Amino acid sequence: MDEFNGRWEQRYHPLRDEWVIVAAHRQNRPWRGEMAAPNREAIPPYQPDCTLCPGNQRVGGAQNPPYDGVFVFDNDHPCVGANAPTDLPTPTGIYRNRPADGIARVICYSPRHDLTLAELAPIEVENLMGVWQQQMVDLGKRPFINHVLIFENKGEAVGVSNPHPHGQIYATNFVFKTIETEVKASQRHWQETGRVLFQDILAAELADGARVVCENKTAVAFIPYFGRYAYELFVAPKATHPTVATLSPAEVADFAAILQEVTIRLDNLWQMPFPYVMPLHQAPTDDGDYRPFHFHIEFHPPLRKPNLLKYLAGPEIGGGNFLSDTVPEEKAAELRGVAKIHYKQEIGD
Repeated sequence: MDEFNGRWEQRYHPLRDEWVIVAAHRQNRPWRGEMAAPNREAIPPYQPDCTLCPGNQRVGGAQNPPYDGVFVFDNDHPCVGANAPTDLPTPTGIYRNRPADGIARVICYSPRHDLTLAELAPIEVENLMGVWQQQMVDLGKRPFINHVLIFENKGEAVGVSNPHPHGQIYATNFVFKTIETEVKASQRHWQETGRVLFQDILAAELADGARVVCENKTAVAFIPYFGRYAYELFVAPKATHPTVATLSPAEVADFAAILQEVTIRLDNLWQMPFPYVMPLHQAPTDDGDYRPFHFHIEFHPPLRKPNLLKYLAGPEIGGGNFLSDTVPEEKAAELRGVAKIHYKQEIGD
């Protein structure tokens, strides 16, 4: 099977009408997962063997600069590549494949190894969003890139290989299935009603209020009426933008404040670094008409209770529909009831 290792390839799934990325070389990427620490002192701000800390050597051999803010570099173990092999073997029968073209990058949020998004200074969160905007513009304008997926995986529970605060970017020659589905739903609603679908969702959530966790002038966070995970959170600007790139400086400041507040509330819920998958939902970059698409961030935390995962089993994996074990209104009330000051700051005080 060595002939298949390291291949950047997409294989089409005809029953689901979607592409599966094959990147077997990532199986050998380094693992530095660490258990959640109850306080900041348990993890030093610099780790000499961390491949993401300033000045250290990465797995690909390159050395990180002594960075003091947000640091972006090309992933040493990418799932897609600009030089993806084109001489792929022709599959049998109805199957088809194609190169997994694209660019994969890593975004280090901070030079400090011991912080999370919730613990950054407010200006650092704004700076991170500025980098998201820059990356979206840079990658989105490239002719072979049709979508830019920015995301963060946080915590051992979701398989993070290095606890240094960081996110990733997959800029690809295809549109990820979830975004493709949201685009179709948004365009259909636009054609049928003349309204932006997400604006109607916002209107319903703000009118009800029971699932709103926090809001300010231009941004809001809520657990949606249709939430699947116990603490699934949406963070959205109140005005419609297809991507993060077009938010104004004032909107960036408001959005960053809400984004950080919800991460603090999640950590404070059980006094622990709260694990989650956090993708940015952005419109494709293939020159289509995406005026009805509303940029937002979603949090998908895997925990229902401390150390109790929401397992995806028969209905979810086999049937494709979630069974929610909790009520969104109750979970939103829980998050509203916790402090907005991070528990580690209170411990330090």
